[in-house]
Amino acid sequence: MASARSFSVPTRPLAALGLAAALVALTGCAEGAAPAAEPSASATPTASAYPLTLKNCGTEVTIEKAPEKVLTIKSTSTEMLLALGLEDRLIGRAFPDGPIPAELGGEDVPMISDKVPGQEAVLDLEPDFIFAGWESSFSADGAGDRATLESLGVDTYVSPAACKEVGKPDKLEFDDVFDQIAEVGAIFDVPAAADEIIATQKTALKDLTPVSDVSALWYSSGSDTPYVGAGSGAPQMIMDAVGVTNIAAGVDDSWTPFNWESVVDANPDVIILVVSDWGSAEKKIGVLQSNPATAKLDAVVNERFITVPFATTEAGVRNVDAATDIAEQLEALGL
Repeated sequence: MASARSFSVPTRPLAALGLAAALVALTGCAEGAAPAAEPSASATPTASAYPLTLKNCGTEVTIEKAPEKVLTIKSTSTEMLLALGLEDRLIGRAFPDGPIPAELGGEDVPMISDKVPGQEAVLDLEPDFIFAGWESSFSADGAGDRATLESLGVDTYVSPAACKEVGKPDKLEFDDVFDQIAEVGAIFDVPAAADEIIATQKTALKDLTPVSDVSALWYSSGSDTPYVGAGSGAPQMIMDAVGVTNIAAGVDDSWTPFNWESVVDANPDVIILVVSDWGSAEKKIGVLQSNPATAKLDAVVNERFITVPFATTEAGVRNVDAATDIAEQLEALGL
């Protein structure tokens, strides 16, 4: 029987005192505005009711039995299955955002592409299920469109928070993340493992003590134009849990292009730096320090920086880790 795995997420705060790793057991950017959300996973039939039929990003998916040969695209989907104890079902992974936490395992899962794999490479693996973190992974130029893959006997699933047109929550909440964990647990016939993760994470959230009167810029990428966490996705959800005021909360999106003038006007107390394989914290700090306007920000002058791994900033099993970790880094900064 699959068993859930515990892990913590190490971080490297740049201006803070040394921190212990955030301890949370088991814990896209989505594009475009979102219509009304589809029914939550709590309404999904249990896995014992195969065939299991569900709506996912507007696509009806019918699963005849628990998937056995799974390809994951993006870190969040890989980590979800590893946390649920399903490493033996993974035949390949693609498009990682950073290293997988050692506690999750996954070292033996083949990496087939550092970006979205092409359909030929996907079909060579002969998967029966593809779990993608972004809906855009399923296209003729990518892993294949969903209808074509279904006709070839390959079921597909997208993280609901990353749906582009249908099915995305209006504003992501932790209950939506827990619903997704439950839904994936049902798909793979490991509901007990999913329940364990959810219960542990709910406890961790309750144990958080939110800060007050602390504002933040959630800085993901970009130099001339910063790309930041906005008001309706995982970054906002995480900041809400920690009690931090997002200076871009007024933008109704998960992520958004912003402008440095607005950042300077807001003068945030802290800057949250998203760390990925393609964007280091040092690079972002260099951008902030080299821009004459942002170099004068209080957070830059006083090096009030917090780091979070990119994979923890999209809906998945590490969002609670991110909230706990940010809370500890804020405490170390004296905020």
